[in-house]
Amino acid sequence: MGTDVSARLIDAWIDEVQATIVYGLIAQRESDPRRAAVLNQLAEVERSHRDRLEQRMTALGIQIPDERTVRLSTWRRLQARLAPVDRLLARQEAMELDIASEIEERPTGDVDTDRLLEQIRDEEEQHTVALGHLRAGALPVIERGVPGTDGPQVRLTRILGRERWHRVSGGWISGVIYGANDGLAAVFGLVAGFSGATGGSHLVLTAGLFGAIGSALSMATGAYLAERSVAEVAAANLAREREEVLTHPEEEKEELSLFYQLKGLTVAEADMVVTRIAEDREQLFRAIAIEEFGSADAERGDAVQAALAGGISTAVGAMVPVIPFFFMHGTAGVIVAASVSLVAHFAVGAAKSLFTLRTAWSAGIEMTAAGAIVGGVTFLLGLAIGT
Repeated sequence: MGTDVSARLIDAWIDEVQATIVYGLIAQRESDPRRAAVLNQLAEVERSHRDRLEQRMTALGIQIPDERTVRLSTWRRLQARLAPVDRLLARQEAMELDIASEIEERPTGDVDTDRLLEQIRDEEEQHTVALGHLRAGALPVIERGVPGTDGPQVRLTRILGRERWHRVSGGWISGVIYGANDGLAAVFGLVAGFSGATGGSHLVLTAGLFGAIGSALSMATGAYLAERSVAEVAAANLAREREEVLTHPEEEKEELSLFYQLKGLTVAEADMVVTRIAEDREQLFRAIAIEEFGSADAERGDAVQAALAGGISTAVGAMVPVIPFFFMHGTAGVIVAASVSLVAHFAVGAAKSLFTLRTAWSAGIEMTAAGAIVGGVTFLLGLAIGT
């Protein structure tokens, strides 16, 4: 047995353990128990892959690593708990394809091992189909690791696919990070420009303070209006759904029946329930709205909470390059402010990677480089204007 066979089996085993953990973390975040069940099924399939790999490793005399030694990085765990679920599913889909491609392109030369890896590859490719269904809003049926598409879900997805006006909104946590990003970047450029123009005089503090206040107020009002617009979109969606109930009641009744069939009712039972509900058009509308949008009410997010989160986070980020000028001025103040601001740029960039799923280092360095360019250019422009 070659070392490549041993290394490939151990690498594959580690991949399966990590995939099981990730699917479990994403499933915990799913409010829809049906989608969570699909993700848990995918986790079970990954466990079966691990068991089969362990059997092969035992047959070849390869020591099976201790499962407790396989860890997700703290950052990846945070991403799994905070990043948008659709983005997490997209990353898992890409990783499944990468694993399948590696197995196909790098055979080990051991016939039985390659046969096992090829079987796992086929199932990993099927996982990408299941993940694609989830991202599209469908619920794949998984049997022995292979997702199927038969049943009422396909017909329901077809109906929903025609209603492209459905939309969802993001969370306030990401708004906090992006608010801090905007405040830091904007006021750092302002402070750097005034520092270049005035040599770090007291005017830098004055300009920075008003820049921070203006940025915070702008972000707060923008976040408030954005959240209100989400509510307006929800109201428009509900109005459109109400119109659909009035103009195409039979299709809407079929749609609602399919939802109920997915909850476990038979076709006859679902049709009977829908028939009773449809006796009152308002109840039919509310039942469909609840199934599709989770609520028959337009109010979804908290505009005040969004405004506070965006405004406060922007103010915090904006004050970072200003604070040193409370205690010093001149060249020393400029150097300290620039140093603190660039460190803050890295921290904010790394925090953004929780939602973009990039590595913390690459996102942090990119943000730091952007800050350095903004600060450098505005400082030079300030020097030129001051001169």
